[in-house]
Amino acid sequence: MASVGDIAVSAGFNLLSAFVFLLAFALLRIQPFNDRVYFPKWYLKGLRNSPLQTGAFASKIVNLDFKSYLKFLNWMPDAIKMPESELIEHAGLDSAVYLRIYLVGLKIFVPVTVLSLLVLVPVNYTTDALSLTKATFSDMISFQFRTYGLNRQDFGLIL
Repeated sequence: MASVGDIAVSAGFNLLSAFVFLLAFALLRIQPFNDRVYFPKWYLKGLRNSPLQTGAFASKIVNLDFKSYLKFLNWMPDAIKMPESELIEHAGLDSAVYLRIYLVGLKIFVPVTVLSLLVLVPVNYTTDALSLTKATFSDMISFQFRTYGLNRQDFGLIL
């Protein structure tokens, strides 16, 4: 059975991974080399020119404006507050649908998480139900094999 430390390590790893992916997305987004990937509609409308055609070699690949690195996440609040029709015109239908799914997920899972924590944490803290079972991982595996009418030796045949 997982201990509180195991769960904390798993949660920390997942939060760190999410932060690293967000940071990678945000930093790759401001690089001139990736302009066509992140702003294709602007190129089609002629609002943006390719940075690979003008400027010094280093500025074609890496963004040398260090002020933009300090403000690289400023687009997020603007995107969430933007009306849907403007978002579709600016970033495309796929971005609007993704943002809608994301916001619906937040509206559903944040209250459910808060409610679950308000109920489950006090119940698990006041009762010793989990520690009384003394179930181990091998007991759970044996239970699964018995459910399907298999022995542990049959496990190699399944793989």
